[in-house]
Amino acid sequence: MIKSELVQKIADENPHLYQRDVERIVGTIFDEIIEAMASGNRVELRGFGAFSVKKRDARMGRNPRTGESVSVDEKFVPFFKTGKRLRDRLNGR
Repeated sequence: MIKSELVQKIADENPHLYQRDVERIVGTIFDEIIEAMASGNRVELRGFGAFSVKKRDARMGRNPRTGESVSVDEKFVPFFKTGKRLRDRLNGR
């Protein structure tokens, strides 16, 4: 599902809301998740999962084309851990 499909589904299920308002709501939710993670905070949506940021240390990597060693800087990457309800649903429980 892509963002526009999510907006359309919410708009269809809530005919009293204008589609542009639903787009603004969904956009605000995503923006807040992004801002919280950029600040190093964890975002938990009960039953769905938790978004957090993990730090990857600097290391020596390898260029797959040439085999040459290259330095890879430390970086922060997003991490998602599924909630119990989502995990159960995926496993048919």
